[in-house]
Amino acid sequence: MTVVVTVNVAGRYRGFLASVMLEIAPGVYTSPQMTAGIRDRIWDVLTRWHDALGSGAIVMTWRDPAAPGQQRIRTLGEPPKEIVDADGIHLVKYA
Repeated sequence: MTVVVTVNVAGRYRGFLASVMLEIAPGVYTSPQMTAGIRDRIWDVLTRWHDALGSGAIVMTWRDPAAPGQQRIRTLGEPPKEIVDADGIHLVKYA
């Protein structure tokens, strides 16, 4: 399951993400069986747009057996929390 959460981003993100994923709540997108290649292409688009527009925050997460807690996390922007690896478990550290 791949999940993308957006906060305070331009409308173009919503349109793009809604075209490839299901928007289950405002700014929350899911896809139960997204391949790594598609996920990487989506992340590349989001990264380019975020680099150009420079506002808001985006978090993408998916199951990865090789990652701490079997969950991989990517972020763009400045989320109010920091995600840290503590002995193989993801924890949230408030900034």
